[in-house]
Amino acid sequence: MRKEASQGLLLAGLLAGSFFLAEASAGAINDSPGTDAVAQANGGRQKFAGSRPSMYFKRTWGIDVVGVHPVSSGQMLAFRYRVLDEVKARALFDKTLKPYLIDEATGTRLAVPSMENVGDLRQDVTPEPDRIYYMIFGNPGKLVKQGSRVSIVIGNFHIDGLIVD
Repeated sequence: MRKEASQGLLLAGLLAGSFFLAEASAGAINDSPGTDAVAQANGGRQKFAGSRPSMYFKRTWGIDVVGVHPVSSGQMLAFRYRVLDEVKARALFDKTLKPYLIDEATGTRLAVPSMENVGDLRQDVTPEPDRIYYMIFGNPGKLVKQGSRVSIVIGNFHIDGLIVD
């Protein structure tokens, strides 16, 4: 009985929330073009709008961007992404492509470091759906800080406007 009551409350909360969202968006005017039009205007590159997942990356690259986070006391940055379609996401796992992170404020490119006993600090596996993967980029001198805007480039994969958490 308790489970049914909590499910009912959850459903009521979701319905009420969606009602308020619909009311709030009803008065808003959206003059922006669709994501495909924006991607074509940017030469195939899609801007990443804050923390909202982009449908462009889901459809084209088969991933959902989790974010960029400082690790190792800010000496490195971790780019994390969830694989949704393992076939489309294979391009991000191609070892022949050298990924890099660009600080948009300074234009500095940060590479994936290679450790003597470990190798490149990126995963070398066959991608599986619904798993989160990462790449680690060196951040010498803590050049890129929390709140910085960065871009990630891996071959033809290019994402602009990620904010470091």
